[in-house]
Formats: sequence, C-alpha cells, structure tokens
Amino acid sequence: MTTPSDSAARRDFWARRMDEAYAFMQRVRQQPVHEGGEPLRSLVEAAQSAGVEVAFSSRPHVQGLPRLYFLREGLVAAFLAAAREMAGRGWVMRVEDGFRTRDMQRQLALQPYTFDIIRERVRWELEGQPLTADLVLRRMSALVANAPQVGTHMAGSALDLSVLDRANGDEIDRGGSYLELSELTPMDSPFVSLAAQANRAAITALMARHGFVAYPWEFWHYSRGDAYEAILQGLDQPARYGPVDVDLATGQVQSIQAPLEQLNSLEEIASRLEQALRVAPPAR
Repeated sequence: MTTPSDSAARRDFWARRMDEAYAFMQRVRQQPVHEGGEPLRSLVEAAQSAGVEVAFSSRPHVQGLPRLYFLREGLVAAFLAAAREMAGRGWVMRVEDGFRTRDMQRQLALQPYTFDIIRERVRWELEGQPLTADLVLRRMSALVANAPQVGTHMAGSALDLSVLDRANGDEIDRGGSYLELSELTPMDSPFVSLAAQANRAAITALMARHGFVAYPWEFWHYSRGDAYEAILQGLDQPARYGPVDVDLATGQVQSIQAPLEQLNSLEEIASRLEQALRVAPPAR
C-alpha cells in the first residue's frame, strides 16, 4: 500500500527529475553540432548480414506507420558489438525505436499513450492545483523532444531498447516496460526494485562499453555522437550528428533547417488540454 508520505516522495522525485530533464534540453539547444552528412543504415539488414540476434518491435509507430530501424553508418558496428555482448550473457537486445522523422516526433507527443498519460501525471503532481498548458509542455518536452535539435532520434544517433531473456523470451525486469511514463522512468528511480536497478545499471554499463550513453531521465534511451553525449560526457567539441531528413532508400541525409523550431506549440498543447477537459472534466 502506498502511504501519503510515499506519494509525496514520488511526486517530489518526478517533479525534480522532470525539471532537470527540461533544463538539460535547454543546454542541448545551445550545443554546437558539426553535421558531416554521414548516411544512415538499416539495423535490420545489418543484424541479418552479420548473423547477430536482435529483436525489433513489431508495434506500429504513430498513425500506424512502420518503425524506422536506422542508425548512422558509423555507429552500426558498435550496435552489433553491444548486441553480441548481450547474446553472450543470455540476453537478446530488442530495439523499440530508432530514427524518427519530424512528423513522427511531433505526432508522438500528441498520441493518447503519451499526451494523456503525461497530462494526468501532471494533474497528479499538482494535487488539485489548476492544470496549465505550460507545465504540461515542459513535462512533455522532457520525455518527447519538442525540437529537432534536442531530439536525437531525428539525428539517427539514438535507440530505445528493451532486453529479453534469451532462454524464455521474457523481458528483463527494469521496473517498467517501454514506454513507461511515471516516476519509474528516470534511470535512477528509487521506486523500482533492487533487481530492476541492478538490471538498469548492467545494461547501461554494457552499452557504455560500446560508446553509447544513457539519457538519465529515461531508462531505455541510448545514443552516441550527438549533443546528448557531448554534454553528458563533458566533451569539449561539437557533436557530429545533428537532426536530419533522410532518404530511406539510399540512407542519404540532409540537415534540418530551423532545428530549434518547436514541433508542438504552447497554443497546440493548450488546445489539446481544452479538448480533453471538455470530454472528461476533472473530478471535484
């Protein structure tokens, strides 16, 4: 049973970590990037060609679109090496998400399984205080990047991962499954079991051995060569992968113009909130 003090601790942790993530996103907006035009490569084809066991989520993306399992060409060898190491310890890497187009990223924030959950999480955080579009947008921006510059999936440098037990196909316990959006989401959440914490740490250490850094505010997101790595690792050099548009037939990329432009405006979020409240007014 959750006690009042436990609920307060969970609210405080959620609010503090989401504020930290939002502040981090503001730093990412300022991070220099020298995009070199390195193409993307299909991870499905790479794994098949290399004979490396990797699972890929079959769930459709936003609007029923297929997921785009692509990564920068220079990261594919590290990806395969990480998958091999997982297989060596009886695990199977499952890629949940890879490259996202701008429209996929924009729409992801508006789907019921993200927007509605984040909205209700903010309502829970506020404990009866008025719900504001500004706070919903801040929390959403911490979990679903709201500009190409801060969305490393749009740079082709990020992966969302789950890990399976090779023996039985069960998901390795990390205290929640992809796409958990709660106080359990930050990598260092104290509200998951010790076993789940140990699994998070083991997976993060394994990915780090192959150069991938964990996004501290989501336990499934890993990337390399982008603005996240530059900041989290304290690198004194520009990131080499920035947000791009991609020709998926060839893998060729082109830098996104206006990378700091918001994908979803405050006005759009306010409109969505107003619609939601008309359908389901808050309980009194």
